[in-house]
Order: sequence, then structure tokens, then C-alpha cells
Amino acid sequence: MKLKNEIQTVLTAAMKAKDEDTKRTLRLLMSAIKLSEVEERGELDTSRILSILQKEVKTREDSILEAKQARREDLIKAAEKEIKILNQFLPKQMEESELKTLAKQVIEETGATSMRDMGAVMKNLMPMLEGRASGQHASKIVRELIQNA
Repeated sequence: MKLKNEIQTVLTAAMKAKDEDTKRTLRLLMSAIKLSEVEERGELDTSRILSILQKEVKTREDSILEAKQARREDLIKAAEKEIKILNQFLPKQMEESELKTLAKQVIEETGATSMRDMGAVMKNLMPMLEGRASGQHASKIVRELIQNA
């Protein structure tokens, strides 16, 4: 089943069950997906939907940081609940050791020796991740590996 259809199915079930948190979160996700489809003038593939999902999770993680600074426990709990709802559609996240191994392999393949080569490494690495790690996390690890080489 396509990821978009799976999200729609869960949204419909949440509406029938009157699960307001899931309904609200998935409606926001579906609107982000539909907006991207309008911008790109066509249906999105699974990898593009996964990147939107990761972006939505990242947005909520940022909200948690801001809510912690403001000492707003209610906002923290709401964002954590939304992250849990969104994570059910993301593939199992890659372990850091697995990500480092993959990054080292790509660095060797591209012959990267300095930070100037980081773009080429990331360009080759990101399609391999397929939503199992964020670009931010991958970037951090690649940066460390190149600087310590």
C-alpha cells in the first residue's frame, strides 16, 4: 500500500474513533503532502512523502525545545504525542553505528578529503537512507568523519 493511502486510512479510522489528536496531526500532514503535490504538479513518490514526514517530526522537536524554555509542559506533551503519531509512518530509524559505517563507505567511494567534498558525500548518502535517518543527523556524522580524517 502506498504511504499516502496508508496515512489516509489511519486518518479515516481516527475520524471514526473520534481520536482528535491523531485526526489533527494527520490532517496537517496530509495538507503538507497535498501542498507539495500542487507545487510539484503531480503525485509524490514515497521518498518525498518520507522527507515531508521527517520535516514534520523536526518541526515538533523544535517546538518541544521552545516549550521547554518557556516551561510549558502542556505543549511538550502535545508535541511528543504528535511525534509518536508521525513516527508510526517512518521506517525504523538507523542506529548511529550503522549510519557511520554507511557514511564512511560513501566518503571512500567519493574520495572526499575536505569539507568542500561534503556536498558530494551528502548527495550520494541521502538516497541510501530512505527516511531511516534525518539529513541533519547524517550531515553531523559526515562532518565529524571528514574533519577527523
